[in-house]
Amino acid sequence: MERPLSSPAPTFDELLGRARALVHGDRRAVLGIAGSPGSGKTTLAERLVRALNGDGSPWVAHVPMDGFHLADVELERLGLRDRKGAPDTFDAAGYAALLRRLRENGDREIVYAPGFERVLEQPVAGAIPVFPSARLVITEGNYLLLTEGSWSRVRAQLDEVWFCALDEDERVRRLVARHEEFGKDHATALAWVLGTDQRNADLVAATRDRADLVVETRI
Repeated sequence: MERPLSSPAPTFDELLGRARALVHGDRRAVLGIAGSPGSGKTTLAERLVRALNGDGSPWVAHVPMDGFHLADVELERLGLRDRKGAPDTFDAAGYAALLRRLRENGDREIVYAPGFERVLEQPVAGAIPVFPSARLVITEGNYLLLTEGSWSRVRAQLDEVWFCALDEDERVRRLVARHEEFGKDHATALAWVLGTDQRNADLVAATRDRADLVVETRI
C-alpha cells in the first residue's frame, strides 16, 4: 500500500485527478475519506462530488457512514446511549456489506443506502439512492481504518482511503459549533466534545498511518 503523503500537501485539482484515476473501465470504485469528528470529511466529500459531477452527467455518489448509526431506541436497549458515536454504536457489519454490494452491483440496479438526519440525530433507511450510472462512490466516516471487530471488513471494500487532518483547536471549535447548531447549549456541547467525541477522535487519530493519503483540511 502506498504510504500517506503529507508534504507537500496535494492541491484540490490533484485530489480530483487522483479520484478520477480510481475508476478503470466499467468497474465501480469506492473512495473512503476518514478522520476524527469535525475534521472536514463531509465538506471534502461534498466538494469532490460537486466538482467531479460538474464534468458532465452525474457519475459520482456520496454515501456517508453516519447512516449506520444505531437508532437511539437500540442504544438505550444496549445501554450505550451515552456513548453515541463510538465504534460499537454503529452497524459496522451492515456498512461493510453495503460497500461490498455497491462494488459488486455496478450497473445492475439502484442501491439504497441509509442517511442520517442531524436535526433528529437518527438514521433514515433508504434515504440515498446510488444509481447504476455511478462509477465512483465516495464514502466518509470516522472508522474506515479501524481493524477491530466488524470494522476490519470495511477497508477491503475501499480502493483508497484518504485521512483528513485538521489543526486540533480548529477541529474542536468546529465540532462545538456543530453541536450548538443542532440544539445543544454551549456547556453541554463543549462537555460532549471534550468527553465522548475526544475519546473517539483519539481512536481515529491512531489510524492515520493506515491511510493512502493524508489531506490537510483547511476548507
